[in-house]
Amino acid sequence: MKVTDTRIPEVKLIDPAVFGDERGFFMEVWERRKFAEAGIDVDFVQDNHSRSVKATLRGLHYQMTPHAQGKLVRVTHGEVFDVAVDIRRSSPTFGQWVGEYLSADNRRQLWIPPGFAHGFYVTSETAEFQYKCTDFYAPDCEASIRWDDADLGIDWPIAGAPLVSAKDEQAVSLRNAEYFD
Repeated sequence: MKVTDTRIPEVKLIDPAVFGDERGFFMEVWERRKFAEAGIDVDFVQDNHSRSVKATLRGLHYQMTPHAQGKLVRVTHGEVFDVAVDIRRSSPTFGQWVGEYLSADNRRQLWIPPGFAHGFYVTSETAEFQYKCTDFYAPDCEASIRWDDADLGIDWPIAGAPLVSAKDEQAVSLRNAEYFD
């Protein structure tokens, strides 16, 4: 496994070791000891799996304390452009974002620690997205920032209007969002 810091060092791009032959492939997507050695020493309590059609945009979602979540995300079918936004007020990268293409073909994963908002845009016909969370879903702690907030200036690879949920349409701007310290 190769772990690479993104331009926001706490967000990590993970390239798992993939072993393949004429029968197919094998890869280890999570092994606590190896991830801890790479600086990702966490316990996961919930796994989620979503399926979305092309041009779907989900996010930018996060949960506040006491149920802030770290997420280890990957795509098992199709491709997405995945985004993490630093919403830790005391961070030198506050309000900055990082984006990576994750796909079934590149098998990459992204580690998004607590203190970040997260979202993705589906670039393939469909995509199946899986993520491990460090805390349980807590509706009373959830929050969203608008995906198209001009202050963030996220360079989404969008052609036309994305498919966004009614809930995400009601998200607030970064200026009006709750932050982490």
